[in-house]
Amino acid sequence: MNLTKPIQQNIFSKKGFINVTTAGYFLCWVIFLGLGWESAQATEKTREDPPPEFAHEAPRLRSIMEHGWAAEKGIGQAANSALAASLYCEAARFSSAEAHYRAGLVYASASIVETATAAAFFKFAMELGHEQVHMALNALYLSAGPQKSIVPSCLTDDEEQSGVARRMAIPVKFPLFNFQGYLAAMPEGKRAVAALLVKHAPLFGVNTQLALAIASVESNFEVLATSPKNAKGVMQLIPATASRFGVKNSYDAEDNIRGGLAYLRWLGEYFHGDLSRVIAAYNAGEGAVNKYNGIPPYPETIAYVKRVLTLSRMRDTGANTMLP
Repeated sequence: MNLTKPIQQNIFSKKGFINVTTAGYFLCWVIFLGLGWESAQATEKTREDPPPEFAHEAPRLRSIMEHGWAAEKGIGQAANSALAASLYCEAARFSSAEAHYRAGLVYASASIVETATAAAFFKFAMELGHEQVHMALNALYLSAGPQKSIVPSCLTDDEEQSGVARRMAIPVKFPLFNFQGYLAAMPEGKRAVAALLVKHAPLFGVNTQLALAIASVESNFEVLATSPKNAKGVMQLIPATASRFGVKNSYDAEDNIRGGLAYLRWLGEYFHGDLSRVIAAYNAGEGAVNKYNGIPPYPETIAYVKRVLTLSRMRDTGANTMLP
């Protein structure tokens, strides 16, 4: 398996060992993360951590919001308010009061100043019971006057999503988030988790970019992450999947990562390297993918596939694109 070829052509390997080329690829990742660790030491004490309210969200929503925070504050990349607003709005689609609140703050900021949109987000956050939004909405009214309530287009645009489901291919439409820069700027504990993925992914014949993207979307490298559906750990394994792939402790990062990678390798073989189906099945299960003969028409799964492809910078062009 030659991992130096374009990633969309070599995602899975049927061989369970590292050859010279793979070892070189692994070394490049180690050097990258190592340089990230050194450069991040200078900003470790000054980096503005995500608000503690993010920790109350389900792992996948928390991941989206932490990426939004990184885009807003310029963590590992240039600050990008438009991208931050887009990410917060993506989380808001799943009825997160905090995501609505954060989107409203960005839209009300000097870098965007769309007060009607900000007011709509704030009102949604209020309806969902957010405790701090009253002050933000009052401040907006004081500075800009009463605002007409307009539902943000990012909360209502389902046409693209349904089209994506029909095509069973997700276009990488917003490749703006600097994922590699973000990885290098993460706190030390999360960088250590990323290093485990870089270490083990080639051993399981799984592309490193894909493994890192899925881990980030699932838990954003949180070892103790637990979802409302009892998915656990870095790779968010439900108990049945953990047992199926021999995971003894889902809160042990290395054990969990091995289980998640083993599942990805199995999915790659089962779907003959079809990237979109593999990613969709990791989210919704292979049964759902078989039922719909492709990406299931679930908003969460459609968004999930899009996010993984965006972060990994992969593009799926149809069946068998993952075969060597």
